[in-house]
Amino acid sequence: MKWQRARRSSNVEDRRGGGGGGGFGIGRMSFGGIAVVVVIGLLLGKNPLEMLGLIGQMQQNASAPQSSAPSTPANDEASQFVSAILGETEDVWDAIFRNSGSQYAKPNLVLFSGRVNSACGGATAAVGPFYCPGDHKVYIDLSFFEQMKRQLGGGGDFAYAYVIAHEVGHHVQTLTGVSAKVNALRARGDVTGADGPLVRQELQADCYAGVWAHHGQKRHDWLEEGDIDEALNTASAIGDDRLQKQATGTVVPDSFSHGSSAQRKRWFVRGFEGGNPAQCDTFAATTL
Repeated sequence: MKWQRARRSSNVEDRRGGGGGGGFGIGRMSFGGIAVVVVIGLLLGKNPLEMLGLIGQMQQNASAPQSSAPSTPANDEASQFVSAILGETEDVWDAIFRNSGSQYAKPNLVLFSGRVNSACGGATAAVGPFYCPGDHKVYIDLSFFEQMKRQLGGGGDFAYAYVIAHEVGHHVQTLTGVSAKVNALRARGDVTGADGPLVRQELQADCYAGVWAHHGQKRHDWLEEGDIDEALNTASAIGDDRLQKQATGTVVPDSFSHGSSAQRKRWFVRGFEGGNPAQCDTFAATTL
């Protein structure tokens, strides 16, 4: 992927090494261990982020305090890559919103190491990249990309870009009111399940990532051989069915929160081929 062709965003906050919590903490867990916590949380009706955060806090309390390291320079290749991908999401979604007669409010992206505080509470590297609607920020510990490559079989520049674009997709959902509707459903009861609101919300974010990829390619002609396969492999690697199978040996569709591997691939491709966010209405779809 020739990501260097994209404009760099100025909305990246680099919090790596600056009091982030002294090391990787819960991030040292394997993806299998993380998936077990997530599955157990869903089965018990608990928020998996809260459970992972509690484990991370317990690990930190058990470890000796460490001195804060100086902040990583914000001009290293990793931060330049993130800034370029974020900049392209800004340009693509700004144009889409403008064409629909509205204005796109750009999110910030926070780079952190180990753990971080957000308006949604504390989080550790174990939860992976996430979007917080409370402060309109995407949070990423870049070590996730290395673990994704080593332990989940997904990796490569375009795969990493897909992950960022997916989280920005959640920001789009916040701006359009989708997230508020799902949160209202969450407050009234269970929203998990193979075709539940949480799955539909995540699959729509996958589709939005595909929409971004479609327009980014038209603007820059930056994809190279194998890039699409990287994104599809990553979408497959983080499907609920595959993660549950790795963690427990069984698949429990009633506890799905992100969709199956096949569903995540299918909705990303739909967005990529059409480039039209109107085709990403997973909530109206009879078949996911």
